[in-house]
Amino acid sequence: GGLPRVSELFEARRPKSPAVIAEVDGIVRFGKPLRSKERIYIDTEDGRTYEYLIDKNREILVHPGEYVHAGEKLTDGVVSPHDILRIQGEKALHTYLVSEIQQVYRRQGVAIADKHIEVIISQMLRQVKIVDSGDSDFIVGDLVSKRKFREGNERILKMGGEPAIAEPTLLGVTRAAISADSIISAASFQETTKVLTEASIAAKIDYLEDLKENVILGRMVPVGTGFYKDKKVKLRKKRDEED
Repeated sequence: GGLPRVSELFEARRPKSPAVIAEVDGIVRFGKPLRSKERIYIDTEDGRTYEYLIDKNREILVHPGEYVHAGEKLTDGVVSPHDILRIQGEKALHTYLVSEIQQVYRRQGVAIADKHIEVIISQMLRQVKIVDSGDSDFIVGDLVSKRKFREGNERILKMGGEPAIAEPTLLGVTRAAISADSIISAASFQETTKVLTEASIAAKIDYLEDLKENVILGRMVPVGTGFYKDKKVKLRKKRDEED
């Protein structure tokens, strides 16, 4: 509990002994145990079977014949947010992180609106991991921003090619800030020398598309009326019906 728990969640650290959680909905049954491990099976309605080997020193929270849902804990321990993202998706992860962080602050009598935490979480989920590059320039295993991934796939689809496939990934706030698309935004946070060196080697260009880099340079931020400052907008005066 306390602020170390908040730090652990915001930095997306993996727990030392994470809880084993169900990957699918199904009925629990116990198999023949091994020397130091218990064997648990989950049988799904469509006939698939998932096996879990659990250390005998862990407390098992389910019973034979019990119906479990995907994401439900099978053992004691802290649930890893990475497992929630992999099994249940981004929406479930948002709900889990907001709930866990709010619990810490509420115990201390601190009231924080959910939206502030949600903004931080959205930044932690702003990148995706390339699983299949298709006909794009992306490399399998690379982390790219959702915007860059979307724009790259739109360009490939217009050319009639095969789009890339990616999976969501969770980054801690520190790593998310350093790996921002903007050179100025990333360099202003930490590891400035490393960020600038890598950017110069790769001949990167900062297109100043987000808030932070525009604030640093004293330019108009892309919000409200400033959102359209670089877009070609045609204004047309509507005639009054009486004329």
